[in-house]
Amino acid sequence: MGAAPQPAYTPEQVSGKIIAAAMKVHTAVGPGLLESAYEACLLYELQKNGLKVATQVPFPLVYDNLRLDVGYRLDLLVEDLVIVEIKCAEAIASVHKSQLLSYLRLTGKSLGLLINFHVEHLRDGIKRVVNGYDWR
Repeated sequence: MGAAPQPAYTPEQVSGKIIAAAMKVHTAVGPGLLESAYEACLLYELQKNGLKVATQVPFPLVYDNLRLDVGYRLDLLVEDLVIVEIKCAEAIASVHKSQLLSYLRLTGKSLGLLINFHVEHLRDGIKRVVNGYDWR
């Protein structure tokens, strides 16, 4: 038997492509829109760049070996590697980062981006969240 195929991208490469696409979207439309508008624009931009993207991905909460489908959804899952949570808030709160970290843990993913489009300069609205120490 052969080795498992290598993924096309690393999480770092995917996150770089996501950030570049998000900056392009923010430059084009600016702050002040609904999260759903940014999600649609970012989805389009990522797919245009050849990335595999799933939107509003449902996932269960597993508690004490019990699978609970309680309505959790990822905004975007890119290349099955990086979770993207989109916000339109005055500021990213610690609870937003905690939420993304919980999503990473529950899905077994290692890297997430929290992108707040409600800022003047998007570089100020991007937070990288890592699950664990050995995430590569």
